Order: sequence, then structure tokens, then C-alpha cells
Amino acid sequence: MVSQNSTSHPANITPRSINDVVIRLAGNSQDGIQTIGGFLARLAGRSDQDVMTFMTIPSTISGGPSIFQVRMGSGDILSAGDQADFLVAFYQHSYESHINSLRPGGVLIYDSGNVTPNPDDKRFTNIGVPITNATVEAVGGTGKDKGKNIYVLGLLARIFNLDISKLTALIKERFGGRSEDIVRNALMTFDAGYAWPTDNVRDCYYNFTATPHPSGRPQVTMDGNQALSFGLITAGVRYGAAYPITPATSVMEILRAELPKYGGIFVQCEDEIAAVSTALGFSYSGHLAVTNSSGPGLSLKMEGLGWGVMAEVPLIVINVQRGGPSTGLPTMVEQSDLLQAIFGSHGDSQRVVLAPKNVEDCYYFVQEAVRIARKYSTPVIVLTDQSLATRIEAFDEPDLEKIMGSPAIERAPRGADFKPYSLDQLTHHAPPGTWIDSGSYPIVSGLEHDEMGHPTGNPAMHQKMTIKRREKIKALGAELSPPQVYGDQEGEVLLVGWGSTWGPAHEALKQLRMDGVKIGQVHLRYLHPLEPGLDEIFRHYRQILVAELNDEGLYGYGQFATMLRARYCNDSIRGINKTDGLTFKVSDIVAGVNRYLGRK
Repeated sequence: MVSQNSTSHPANITPRSINDVVIRLAGNSQDGIQTIGGFLARLAGRSDQDVMTFMTIPSTISGGPSIFQVRMGSGDILSAGDQADFLVAFYQHSYESHINSLRPGGVLIYDSGNVTPNPDDKRFTNIGVPITNATVEAVGGTGKDKGKNIYVLGLLARIFNLDISKLTALIKERFGGRSEDIVRNALMTFDAGYAWPTDNVRDCYYNFTATPHPSGRPQVTMDGNQALSFGLITAGVRYGAAYPITPATSVMEILRAELPKYGGIFVQCEDEIAAVSTALGFSYSGHLAVTNSSGPGLSLKMEGLGWGVMAEVPLIVINVQRGGPSTGLPTMVEQSDLLQAIFGSHGDSQRVVLAPKNVEDCYYFVQEAVRIARKYSTPVIVLTDQSLATRIEAFDEPDLEKIMGSPAIERAPRGADFKPYSLDQLTHHAPPGTWIDSGSYPIVSGLEHDEMGHPTGNPAMHQKMTIKRREKIKALGAELSPPQVYGDQEGEVLLVGWGSTWGPAHEALKQLRMDGVKIGQVHLRYLHPLEPGLDEIFRHYRQILVAELNDEGLYGYGQFATMLRARYCNDSIRGINKTDGLTFKVSDIVAGVNRYLGRK
């Protein structure tokens, strides 16, 4: 067993100091690639480092090629990195598919039993390691090559002088629920990788530059779906329903496990229509509920959402976007559900659409969604995506005593004049069991209705109710603050984004300003209604470029750019778009801006 207090680096080797590193692990999904990356990301969080990850997984049940990229270190890490500093290739196809993602001068670590690098390629430092054979030897052949991911983890721990005590604790946590043999084999394999002959990597040892964590608070490390789930619990949501769908399923699984601990329940339904209907039933009873899905499931929820808008019943809808249309790209990323989220239902179906920008924002901004749903008695759609759902980040541990919401039902008695759909007040239903002095319980219906909820076909009443439902969304917009402008407050370009494009866009802003471009950045999280003041901000820039992960469409603009052009009648608004199923690299956005500016 490696000493818990040992120093990783040999005494005769002086390690290089680095601020951060990008490590890409390439193999097959069955190899536990995501497990290694998860260990590294969680170690970074427990070591007061910043971290961001990126992964691709096959959509087929049988598995296939997969990668996990982790960027960890000191400073403010906003993207998973355009190029890798280290590439770990488990197979020949891993090497051939990803060698060009390694920066010149980077380090290639490859399984010498499965990979033959190009001997004429002198761009990298190549280190052959018998990963498969050494793993088999470490566990005595009993586990075949299972555990080679843990072998690689041990090797990386030695190279980067990682905290062994924290890593072994993570391994025990990960496998502790299984048999003692599995935990013992995992630790033996880790030790074998850690102890691999040091002379073979003598020029590749590193220490991270120590940087005090600014807040002094401990960090939590989680992915976006976990952050959404725990944010909902923090906000007081105790009920929900969903149907499994990639990449949203883990929200359902977490809430199914956690809500009963708080006196709640989460129902796995037989389909998406039943899920949204069940969630609306919870909300009708006075318990604000959540339903979650991805693009195809959101399509099926549309009729139920229309009922929620007409009946003015609050609801949280999490939509984790993926590539489409139809079944599309279940395990890859797009931002192509925006127009569906805002306009998808039949009729004038006004509702709120929000988009968190990173994992920390998933935790806190879903609490804002809960506040809005309760105050304005309306469905609120929270748009995340596959990138946010699966990537891991670290952020300061929340102060739960200050932000924990109440799940209590509001059952204050209503007077005899109570009207659930009063034309001059916000709708707030009386949950079943509420005392009403008139003794007449209001009707809640998907039919158009009068102020008491009675169905009506009166043209004037329909017009008034349509205006009422519209004006409360406008009232939300009026209470919002103008968005922050980063970088230059006027200039050649304003870079606009939403959702998970925040990090790469902000790094692109910094790079372009260093290159002499007068550029600002606005990142929007309230998508419907929009944050105020955008028209004034737009006037200070010659071009407004919207970076989003969807197609430019028939007229040359992405979905959000089309909305902004329609709203502000500004033909300077154009798009930087892509639909390859991958997140933006910083270089993608830099190249897009330079293309519009005519710069090389």
C-alpha cells in the first residue's frame, strides 16, 4: 500500500510547476474512462482547485469509443480546454482519433500492448506503459484487465503529485458498497500504477502551483444534473414525476432517492404525458412540483404545459437539451430546443424560460425558477444541455441555513370574495382543504374561464384572460435587472451567449481583447422574458454576434439570434453556430468573431 504521507516525486527529479493541466482519457466506455475523470475532478474540488470536465459517450447499449477530458488546477477555469496537455490512449483507435487533440509538446501516454504510435511523429513526448498487462499482474489475473482505469489513476497521481490520502478515500467511497475483494483489488491496482518505474517518465513530473482558495469555504464537486436536483431540494420542492430519457435521467434518479428523505416522493411514470400530468397534479394540490426530460420528451409534454398555462398552475420543467430532431444524438449536445421551449404549445401559451450558465448556476438558478413559478403561478422551463448535465465542476459549499426554502403549503383562509382568476391580481390558487368563507370551491380547468374558473366562450373574457396571462410575464421582465456587460463597454463586437456557452465565450473575450479587438460580452440567463436594457447595450457595438449550438436556419441566424432580431429589429445581429454535437471550443468562437471582422 502506498504511504498516505509519501511524496509522489522521486528525490532525484525536480518537478515542473504548472497552474493547470488538460488531461484527455480516450478508450471505450466499458473501460471506466468516466470513473478516472470523476476521481480527478472530485480530488480537485477537495483540494481547493478549480476544475471542469467534458465527456463523450456512445449512444448504443453495447458501448464504444469514449473520452473524458478534465482540466484542473489553480485560477478561474471556465472551459475544459481546446487542446490536451496529456493524452492517455487505451487503444489504437483512441490514439488515431485523438492524437491531433494533443498540443505540440504535449505528452502521450499509451498502452504499449494495444497501441503503436507513428514513429515519425515527433511533436509529442511518447510514453509507452503496459497498462493492460500490468493491471492483470496487479490483481493476479483474477479480474482480467478490469481495473486498468485505476492503474492509470495511480500513474497520474505519481506524475502530478496528487494527494494520495484523498484519492484512496475516494476509491473506498466509490467501491465501498461492494465486496472487500473489489476494494482491495482497486487499491492494489492503484498502487501498481503509482509504483510504475519512475525513470520511464523522469521528464514528466509536475507540481500544481498552490493558490489560496479566495472564499476560504470548502468546495462541493458535482455535475449539472446533480446541481439541479439538490438545488430543487434546497428550494423546497418535494414532489415530481418523469420518464427516463438521456441525458436527463439522472435528475429523476437522484430525486427518486432523495425526496423520500424529506417527506416527498418522485414518481417514475409510464410516459412523458403521464409525467407532466402527474407533476401538474402535485402542483394543483399545493406542492410545487418538477418534471424533467430532454427534447423528444419536452415535445410530448406540450399539451400538459398548455394546460398549466391556461389553468395558471405553477410547475418546474427541466429540459436537458441534446442533438435532434427525433431521437437525434442522445449523448451529444445542442441548444436547439429554445424555440420549442418558448413557443411550443398550441395557442398563446406564455411561460418563462431560463438557462443556467454553469454547474454552480444550475444549483442556484433553479431556485430562482422555483421563486418565479410560485410568485407568478406559471410553468417555468429551465434549459440546460448534455454538456452541463455531465460535466463536473467545483464551487463553494452553499450556506444552507441562509437559502433553504420551505415546502409548506399556503393554506391561509380565503374570504367570500376570493376569485382565483381575478383580472386585477396575480393568480394564486387555494389548495384543496383551504377554508373559503363562501363555501364554494373554485374551479381549475384547461378551458377558458371567468374569474371564478367557470368555463366560458365569451370573446371579451378570452381577450382579457389572454392579456392577464401575458402581462404577468411582462411584469416579471420589468422586475429584472439589465445584464452585465463584460470587457469593452463599446466597440466593434458584442458577443452574446446563453446557457453552457458562457465559459468558452468568456475565455474567447479575453483572448480577442489581448489581440486588440474592442469587444464586449453579454450572457443571458432569462430568455423569456428577456432581461431589460439590451437595446441600449446593442447601440454601443457595430456587430452583435450570438454564439449558440444550433443551426443557422433558412435565413442565416440561430434560434436566439432570430429572436433578438425580431425583438430589436437590428440587422447587426448575426450568429456563430455549429451542430457537430460538441461544445464550443474557445478557438471556435475566436474564429467566428474574426471571420465577421475579416481578420485572419
